[in-house]
Amino acid sequence: MHPTRVIAHRGASGWAPEHTETAVRLAAQLGADAVEPDLVATRDGVLVVRHDNELGETTDVASRPEFADRRRTEVIDGTRLTGWFVEDFAWSEVATLRARERLPALRPASARRDGAEGILRFTELLAIAEQTGLDVVAELKHASHHAAIGLPLAAMVADAVAGTRWATPGALTVESFEEAALHEVRAAGVEARLVYLMEEDGTAADLVDGPSASTTYAEQRSDAGLAALGARVDAISVAKSVLFDRSGGELRTSDVVERARAAGLGTITWTLRPENAFLEPEHRLGEHPAAWGNWQQEWGMLAELGLEAVFADHPDLWRRIQR
Repeated sequence: MHPTRVIAHRGASGWAPEHTETAVRLAAQLGADAVEPDLVATRDGVLVVRHDNELGETTDVASRPEFADRRRTEVIDGTRLTGWFVEDFAWSEVATLRARERLPALRPASARRDGAEGILRFTELLAIAEQTGLDVVAELKHASHHAAIGLPLAAMVADAVAGTRWATPGALTVESFEEAALHEVRAAGVEARLVYLMEEDGTAADLVDGPSASTTYAEQRSDAGLAALGARVDAISVAKSVLFDRSGGELRTSDVVERARAAGLGTITWTLRPENAFLEPEHRLGEHPAAWGNWQQEWGMLAELGLEAVFADHPDLWRRIQR
């Protein structure tokens, strides 16, 4: 069995604000195999790496008076959000913003770097990955939403990698919570590896209004559902909670990885973080959400599953588990 790879979740985002050049370069230094950028698009069709299409959470846009009139409310994949949306900005405007720590209450040390760096375009991240030897696992964020407003992410990815090594078969991995978006990348001519992201509960945004509206992520993880996915995608990437089972009254790992393997699928999980706020209750130490709990025990359980890869905010901590 091959060792489990570690994908730096938006860079080494446990140590520096996510999606910054520092976080990406640090990920390589700390032993990551790959970096995961989330992709959203500006109104003029530039792919930028941000956690979401709402910019207020990860940039200083809220403090910029020249953009005050851009604040509005929008429904994204069924969720009503108020803020500043990247599709309302040209790249030249986004380029003036500064990155901020998304979880300042949990990661005050990282928050001290607020404002130190700007926003990366996807093409810039690809260049850094090339320099540092990192593979790239790119997530298409809110693909249906972007397509509905005339910003097809798959076509933009194809344009971004055209003429580069990332366009060669298998060089790039693309993931999405919407399976249709993955196939659009292939249709656009990019022979990427396809990874289907799955929440523990709910239904994919591209299935909500269609004939498969009753098909939940949980149903897609049935034996029949995994067999069907195995014919269409290369791997699934599941929320960490999916890999744990309490049905017997005691925390143990589930059989999802084994059943996915039987269907010809690799399994990845997200996101490994050491803070109590993100650990299973059995592995928390003390009451403070920012305190580090018994992450070693929790991650050690996952290390026994034969996962293809894990997403981690601190890639160096996963390397400790593997020693």
